[in-house]
Amino acid sequence: MENRDLLTKISNITREIEDNYPEVYKHLDEIPQTIPSEENPEVHKKQLENYLNSLQNILAKAKENPKL
Repeated sequence: MENRDLLTKISNITREIEDNYPEVYKHLDEIPQTIPSEENPEVHKKQLENYLNSLQNILAKAKENPKL
């Protein structure tokens, strides 16, 4: 999968979390994967895949227990 496709999936999942689980969405900016350690970081495919996986896990947990 190309970076562009990964970014599209990340955007879609983020939007779904924002729309359906706003209590979870407000904490997404606190996830360490979203905080670059450099001023101008280069984003690699593996980093995008890891972030996508973390979002998928967050969404799955939110769906399992919507009161969290």
